[in-house]
Amino acid sequence: MKVYFLKRLLLVIPTLIGITLVVFAITRFLPGGPVEQALMQGQMADGETSRSSSEGFGLAPRQIEQLESYYGFDKPWPAAYVEWLGQVVRGDLGQSYRYQVPVTTMIFERVPISAYYGFITFVLTYAVCVPLGVLKAIKHRTHLDGVTSIVVFTGYAIPGYVLAALLLVFFAFDLEWFPTSGFISPDFSDLSLGGKVKDLFMHSVLPLIAYMVGSFAFLTLLMKNSLLDNLAADYMRTATAKGLSFRRTVFRHALRNSLIPIATNFGNAISLFLAGSFLIEKIFSIDGMGLLGYTSLIERDYPVVMGILLISSILLLIGNILSDMLVASVDPRVRFD
Repeated sequence: MKVYFLKRLLLVIPTLIGITLVVFAITRFLPGGPVEQALMQGQMADGETSRSSSEGFGLAPRQIEQLESYYGFDKPWPAAYVEWLGQVVRGDLGQSYRYQVPVTTMIFERVPISAYYGFITFVLTYAVCVPLGVLKAIKHRTHLDGVTSIVVFTGYAIPGYVLAALLLVFFAFDLEWFPTSGFISPDFSDLSLGGKVKDLFMHSVLPLIAYMVGSFAFLTLLMKNSLLDNLAADYMRTATAKGLSFRRTVFRHALRNSLIPIATNFGNAISLFLAGSFLIEKIFSIDGMGLLGYTSLIERDYPVVMGILLISSILLLIGNILSDMLVASVDPRVRFD
């Protein structure tokens, strides 16, 4: 098994190279890149909007070449990719085209915010959904199962960003129970320790509900259906016929087998730690990784896009390896030889 996971870890490197190579090549051929945007801004600043693109937007060919050299578009894309990869190996993700700030600085300023919401969402989702799914399976077709199913399916049907907008309108604007925007208040540094905890909590409630709604419903139903399948299996009837109590057969045999799909989904949940949701972050004015990735795509800020892609891909690949390890620990039939 150790050899298998060592091979998986070694495969992370060529996989990352493949992912980043494809996306890097796409950014080189997409229209409206940083050079074109710089030319457009220069044209608008000079008041020469009537000139056509064939006239170079009012700039001399040498000036255009200087712009291409500044943004690194004067080289063939394979050579530019090798240069970017060399910078990544040295820990340098480049500089933002738009803000002229190191990409690592922009990303790590937002990592704590996204990690905060991602970690709490992850913990609360698993802590609530797994026991709730077990309870729904044991109490299948009872009033408890029916009432909770209504809540779960309602949450599953409502997109997170729609729920975020509704929560903001009713609980922040109308009732004024929670702040309307931001991660913390502007006077956060002046508050006492208790005031800081309360302020952070009040700012977190509505976004966390919006973050949890989709995964909450999915994970609960996944746990319930998996346990129901195992409760109907032959080995459960055999264990009961041998005199084992229903409670013992459920928690000692069926539950462990039912956790296999949950363990498989664990890796994808890890990758969402820093991904965030740009729509939810936009609604609540939270300056996290999701909003940064969205604005970088819109503004064609390719170094930031590549930096976020690299980090997200690493998390996803490591998450998949962790999923395999969890499956192997939960399912005794799995052996990676």
